[in-house]
Amino acid sequence: MVRLSDVEGSVQVDRNTGQGFEKAFLNLPITQGVKIRTGVMGRAELEFEDSSTLRITPNTDIEVVQLSLRDSGGKVSAIHLTKGAAYLNYVGASNDDFELTFAHQKISPTEPTHLRIQLTDTDVAVAVLKGDVTVESGSDKVEVAKSHTATFDLLDNDRHQVARGISDDPNDAWDKQQTQYDQTYASNSYSSYSPYPYGTADLNYYGNFFNAPGYGMLWQPYLAGAGWDPFMSGAWAFYPGFGFGWVSGYPWGWTPYHYGSWMYLPAYGWAWQPGGAWMGWNAMPVVLNAPIGFATPKVPALPGPRIIVANRGTAPSVVGKSINKVQVPANSAGLGIPRGSVENLGRLSAAVQHQGFAVTNLHLTPAAPSAWHSGFSQPAVGGSSGFHGSSGHVSSGHSSGTHR
Repeated sequence: MVRLSDVEGSVQVDRNTGQGFEKAFLNLPITQGVKIRTGVMGRAELEFEDSSTLRITPNTDIEVVQLSLRDSGGKVSAIHLTKGAAYLNYVGASNDDFELTFAHQKISPTEPTHLRIQLTDTDVAVAVLKGDVTVESGSDKVEVAKSHTATFDLLDNDRHQVARGISDDPNDAWDKQQTQYDQTYASNSYSSYSPYPYGTADLNYYGNFFNAPGYGMLWQPYLAGAGWDPFMSGAWAFYPGFGFGWVSGYPWGWTPYHYGSWMYLPAYGWAWQPGGAWMGWNAMPVVLNAPIGFATPKVPALPGPRIIVANRGTAPSVVGKSINKVQVPANSAGLGIPRGSVENLGRLSAAVQHQGFAVTNLHLTPAAPSAWHSGFSQPAVGGSSGFHGSSGHVSSGHSSGTHR
């Protein structure tokens, strides 16, 4: 499964439902054939099972050409960049194949690499930030080393040149911030609670693990109190051939809704317990020891291509005229808090639990504020086309086998 792991500003997705492009939102599962496009102030990130990421910048279109599994279990991922610019941070998992195509060129990395591709109507530039890359262009194989840029002239038979140095781009700061976030909060300890590393950074940033006597290791989000439950923010998304699946609206809401179980402990409240088998994206999470009167959101009775929102959650609200200053309420559980934007979320959580709310500043990428200003990723009750919200900050191969 591939996850839409970050959505900022205007981002749309065509999920092959016959409805065309719809508003995209965080944690939406990405399947083979899906198209994603960003607007003039939109950015998005796809996260793969091995924690590799593809980040797309404003005015960019991509298509997920292939997501499949070999009989051996190896994953095959193929993405096509139709226009715009993207950053690929490839981890280099063994036995997996990854292919990124653009114009008449192709990159199939086998080792960890970090690169930026900028595609225009006249040329394409491949800048290598980490590792060494081979760009296939027709019958040519162009070697591009770290800190070098290869430029292909699309109007002159793809004539290319490789030069030392990388030009600056306004989106470099955003890519760097996201990369640092992953490096800071990702942990190799994921193997103790999940079969996949993706989503690890979000679990470590937005909450913490603790040992509960009689239950073992559990995880809880910050900013969640006695009145919170794990299904307060989310939506039902229908995919042909798969049915409806629950999509959590919380920025950490990936792994805890596809693996393990949620349980209610009177002394702790709701917590997630790892374990069991990885579930398909359209499987409802297991719920244990629920309090009397609690019920998980009901699967819509009639199938269809719609996205159906079911929301009872709360999100921060802007204080004054600056979108960087927000009031964070109790039981928001990270909703509306962008990745890494609060230095110590645990400390903020303690303040919120003590007085019911707290005011804080969000530390954002310098070039980002106007891109963020299009509402929290909190769903509106009764909505049908994705997550909408109050004014504020956008949070937030060749193979035989099966599709992922």
